[in-house]
Amino acid sequence: MRFSTYIKKKKEEVEAMISKSELKDKKAEIVAQLSGGATNTGKTEVQVGLLTRRINDLTGHLKEHKKDFSTRRGLLKLVGQRRRLLNYLRNESQARYATILQTLNLRK
Repeated sequence: MRFSTYIKKKKEEVEAMISKSELKDKKAEIVAQLSGGATNTGKTEVQVGLLTRRINDLTGHLKEHKKDFSTRRGLLKLVGQRRRLLNYLRNESQARYATILQTLNLRK
């Protein structure tokens, strides 16, 4: 009994490490696509892109777990953060704003 529990736990840890590396790859891909370079993670477009990815992941989670209200609250906070960043970008540069909406398939 103990050994099988140990094996199951190790299997879950390996799966978690794989998913973490996949998330890191996705993040690096988004940063490279939206920033023009691999190191500029502070750019508004990159922040909006990363928030959009997290929002999409949480939306998928909430479709399965409808009563997960703490995750729903976190999702709403992320949506508000993304909205504020998009408002800032719209006020600073209409061209960059239109580009990011088109790139991420966001409606406004």
